[in-house]
Amino acid sequence: MARICVDGMNIGLRKTTGIGAYGRNLLTALEGMGHETQVLYGPQAKPSKRPLFNEIGLIDAREMAEKPLDRLFGTASAYLGRTARAVEPSDAVIWPSKGGGRPRASAFWTAGRLFSTAQRNFAARRGITPLRFADPSAVARPDVMHWTTPLPLHATGRANVLTIHDLIPLRLPHVTLDNKRAFFRLCRQAARRADAIAVVSEATRRDVIALLGVPEEKLVTTWQSVDIPARLRDRPDAEVAGDLLSAFDLGWKDYWLHWGAIEPKKNLGRVVEAYLTSGSTRPLVVVGGKGWLDEDETALMHAYRSRGKAARKRIRTFDHLPFSLLVTLIRGARGTIFPSIYEGFGLPVLESMLLDTPVITSNLASLPEVAGDAALRVDPYDAAAISRAIRALDADEALAADLVARGRVQAARFSPEAHRARLQDLYARVL
Repeated sequence: MARICVDGMNIGLRKTTGIGAYGRNLLTALEGMGHETQVLYGPQAKPSKRPLFNEIGLIDAREMAEKPLDRLFGTASAYLGRTARAVEPSDAVIWPSKGGGRPRASAFWTAGRLFSTAQRNFAARRGITPLRFADPSAVARPDVMHWTTPLPLHATGRANVLTIHDLIPLRLPHVTLDNKRAFFRLCRQAARRADAIAVVSEATRRDVIALLGVPEEKLVTTWQSVDIPARLRDRPDAEVAGDLLSAFDLGWKDYWLHWGAIEPKKNLGRVVEAYLTSGSTRPLVVVGGKGWLDEDETALMHAYRSRGKAARKRIRTFDHLPFSLLVTLIRGARGTIFPSIYEGFGLPVLESMLLDTPVITSNLASLPEVAGDAALRVDPYDAAAISRAIRALDADEALAADLVARGRVQAARFSPEAHRARLQDLYARVL
């Protein structure tokens, strides 16, 4: 058994992100493998002599402005490194359920404004901030520091493992607002310093080798897994159908679903175009908060919905939903429409297959790996092809049933047990 610490930069965000979900799933997998799990936070709050306030600081909703002098000193001294101190979780503090509750970890480490300071240090001098772990008697330091995304930090005296989800800013520079040169430098430095690197698909593996020049033997393709609680996954269909009707006025298997942050790679503009030209009378439900460069993606949707009540009932939009309601929507959908232009993995495809919902997805990047032969795969740049797939699934009950059956088989390839076996191969490189 090893002590493995996972960075909490995305786990600690108030709104769930894909990388935050990955971090929580990783903790669950590590616990299932018998490892002791820890999480590293970089809160706004200053350290306190009282353990209670150190734990409160990890999840405090209050925004605390950083004093200009503290900000300047923190950035200037970052090259000397930062020290993380242990926080033992207690039952006194109630963690927010929206973010997933208290992470499955036996201990937390905290260093004030760690992630923001390290990022400023990298922007100012391209420096990687060294991280040390204090060694109190109550909590032993981790054996491995697992960074769930490239960060300008390196744990000294520990094995460092890095996960790279995708290199989309380099492959599709027109779909993100990142500084591409800075992104490239950060990914390359983080990859060089890592002792082992997890990639979430073979598509990402190829990109990391080609674009960052990382030796192939340093990489382990772990793919991903999803842990959907049994209380949501195994509810009777009749109960879920009742919830759909009362909460959304939607019928069981009688609507289409698209979800994810609204950004160009998600291809929402073509999804709406394909849906409107498909002739389907089933409503389209779009769940996704505003991301970036979303104006072109939402223009057709907003223009159509502005036509009145009937149009708004045909295309329904939600910025954000609790996970339990999202699972309800996935379970009850006729199909998930997810023809992304590019994905590092594509969790909505796996989540849909796990919940017995057919999928229309892309034939590019990682999505064919995840979908296998259990989905209708289309050219994501061809709205007419997406429309034809919608019409086919709309009209053919046998096709829908076949995709559900195939999806169950395909989803088993990404089971928690399979994921743990791949992680075992990853950690064997450093332990």
